Amino acid sequence: MTKPTISLQELRAKIGHWAKSAPTHRFWGLYVHLLKRETLEAAYLEARREDGAPGEDGETFERIDETGREEFLARIAEELRTETYRPRPYRRREIPKEGGKVRVISIPSIRDRTVHGALRLVLEPIFEADFSDSSFGARPGRSAHEAIEAVSRGLRQRRHRVVDVDLKGFFDNIRYDRLLERVARRVQDDEVLALVKQFLKSTGEKGIPQGSPLSPLLANIALNDLDQALERGRGYLAYTRYLDDMVVLTPNSQKGREWADRALERIRREAEAIGVSLNAEKTRTVTMTEPGANFAFLGFEFRWERSPRTGKWYAHTSPRKKKVTEVLSKVRDTLRASRALPIRAAVERVNGIVRGWVNYFRVGNSGQAFGKVKQYVERKVRRFVAKRAGRRGLGWKRWSRGVVYGAWGLYGDYRVRYRNPSKARVQPNGTITLV
Repeated sequence: MTKPTISLQELRAKIGHWAKSAPTHRFWGLYVHLLKRETLEAAYLEARREDGAPGEDGETFERIDETGREEFLARIAEELRTETYRPRPYRRREIPKEGGKVRVISIPSIRDRTVHGALRLVLEPIFEADFSDSSFGARPGRSAHEAIEAVSRGLRQRRHRVVDVDLKGFFDNIRYDRLLERVARRVQDDEVLALVKQFLKSTGEKGIPQGSPLSPLLANIALNDLDQALERGRGYLAYTRYLDDMVVLTPNSQKGREWADRALERIRREAEAIGVSLNAEKTRTVTMTEPGANFAFLGFEFRWERSPRTGKWYAHTSPRKKKVTEVLSKVRDTLRASRALPIRAAVERVNGIVRGWVNYFRVGNSGQAFGKVKQYVERKVRRFVAKRAGRRGLGWKRWSRGVVYGAWGLYGDYRVRYRNPSKARVQPNGTITLV
């Protein structure tokens, strides 16, 4: 009787349980699971749901589905089986940053994205067992909103000495030899290690190529030693990390200030151990009880304010002004580029921008920012339609809000949703859906 093959979901659960119960175990025999149709198909479908841009080869998901997904995955499996797989060149894309700088995103081909995704599916449960509760970025069942709540909770616990950390060129400067050493602590499968090394070296002698589904997992592996070191201070300091964004909060006492300084020094040492340095211009220590004090984390600005209604102090969390300005500019530019489109089509383009922005910032104290965005967007859409009709003004009398939000379909859900800090987080079950 032939024993049935273990499913990907069962495999991930089994690996995760084993990794949790045996913290020093080094896994082998993993490479064979990369070749399985179910693993490659799950990785492909995850990449397809992301619907990213094509790589340097110009291959698209639509073309792959038309010509045959089965054959596409079979070719990848054969290349991996015969160890003839080699990454293709990346397509470079520059993303503007603050201060006129740019972030270079390396976009892999869909073929390479599928292999990277398969690697992540197999390796992720091993390292998830080791990761700290203080780490939230790119992890199953965790979110940026949970990271924001963790920081707010630290402020509510009167940890008002804040170390706001910025790592200089984190993804571009990680030494891959140091990163490989950390992967090898838990993996002794030579073929898997060779594939990870091949991935890292595909863009040079250092750095993690951004744009790959494997990159966030490797970033978390690179910083896990730092997480574990700062976790030992839990109870006195609060530490929260989302990929390369991190903050440390301590009480504003003599001892608390000493802990904050020690934490910053430890971050500096751990960063340098993987080839990364602190950004001296942006890394700073803030005392939140001082007038006008604030810091930014994941697009939100944090302040310690007194409620005018109750008189109690609270952690005020709202979208950064820069983030508000960015979404308003996108709406303006989108409408300018949509002059030839029907009203509903142009409005739907605007909705795509606003809906995602609102859903992300729908926590904390975003009401005032939401009011500004809603008013601006409605006025811009009204002016867009009025100009098309050859009319002046904004048509307040001609078009009611029922027309704007009903007939034209403009997005209008700007309600803030408050998290319940006492509600337990749902644990991820590692389910992979094939559709």
